[in-house]
Amino acid sequence: MHVMKTLPTLILGCVLALPLSSAAETPSMEQMWQMIKQQQQQLEALSKENRALKSQLNATTEAVEQGRAETYAQGETTAAHTRVGGYGELHYNDLENQRAGGDDKQEIDFHRFVLFFSHEFNEEIRFFSELELEHAFNADGEPGEVELEQAYLEFDLTDSLSARGGLFLVPVGILNETHEPPTFYGTERNPVEKNIIPVTWWEGGAGLSGHYASGLSFDLALTSGLKTSAASDYAVRKGRQKVAEAKADNPAFTGRVKWTGIPGLEVAATLQHQSDITQGEDPDAGSANLYEAHVVWSPGPFGLRALYAQWDLDGRGPASVGADEQTGWYLEPSFKINPQLGLFGRYSSWDNQAGDDSDSEYNQWNLGLNYWPHQDVVLKVDYQNQESPAGKDEFDGLNLGIGYQF
Repeated sequence: MHVMKTLPTLILGCVLALPLSSAAETPSMEQMWQMIKQQQQQLEALSKENRALKSQLNATTEAVEQGRAETYAQGETTAAHTRVGGYGELHYNDLENQRAGGDDKQEIDFHRFVLFFSHEFNEEIRFFSELELEHAFNADGEPGEVELEQAYLEFDLTDSLSARGGLFLVPVGILNETHEPPTFYGTERNPVEKNIIPVTWWEGGAGLSGHYASGLSFDLALTSGLKTSAASDYAVRKGRQKVAEAKADNPAFTGRVKWTGIPGLEVAATLQHQSDITQGEDPDAGSANLYEAHVVWSPGPFGLRALYAQWDLDGRGPASVGADEQTGWYLEPSFKINPQLGLFGRYSSWDNQAGDDSDSEYNQWNLGLNYWPHQDVVLKVDYQNQESPAGKDEFDGLNLGIGYQF
């Protein structure tokens, strides 16, 4: 088959190779046939050598993959498999209390020191963790706390689907999963996500996540839930159990849908349901639902963040103090003068007792700037003006901060 295909070419090559003056010495048919057989043998030899090289390459590839698998199996820790990171922030608050007789707030606080540790067991299984020290010093009677905010395993099920199990941040809001200081404006985290969502909020359980090329993603989670009480007027922030011997009679179900199909745009909505937000300890309370939606839009130097969140709590207990509805929203436009300097303004409104007509709503303006000498290092200054319910602390004044991540 190969001979028939190459025969005309070989004959033509042999003829052209002969000197014009030696036409009388044209080889015989037998000589030409021998030449053709010799060419065919050379082609077969080249083909055999090519097959040998391919076989050698496949063997080398298999050896590399086998070595990588053995490395994972032996649990070898290398820079490629284990990573360390972290973040931290120091705050100075100079705030005057507008409530008659109220104490001003003039303090400096290393608010958070956090270390990340992650490890890749193989291409499909990973571990993530986050250990935090709050307020620099932890001892009896001191404000500091040591907290484990994340410690979970993640498993790739397909190219677009993964599962996780352990202790992880609840998929809700803008800041709860991404709250490193260089990633947001303002010295302090915004009061709406702090008091209504409430960040930073983690639970223990299992989750499922899907991510698609269109920019659409989803998260589902079955986790431990909050445990509020009448003693705190059913405020959701007071209900975080932090997975410390957490009572788990009534788990929480969380679902989020997010779309990032346009560069610079994030649109997301989250729903969480818990059958009893007091973990069965208050017969006057019942189920609770959290609804949250937000938009993050940063097409260039201009930026915008907008978020709305609402809790609906069932039962006579929450209704009696107006906590059956707890709502909040904020709007935050910003502008980057250059990659290192950005200005922002934010208006926040939140109410943990919005279920009745009493004066319980807080409103706050923040105006300030961020300066990034490096993309992972930030200096912050902002001025806040707060309007509080009658008889409550109302703080106006200056906030300064410095933060980093790595």
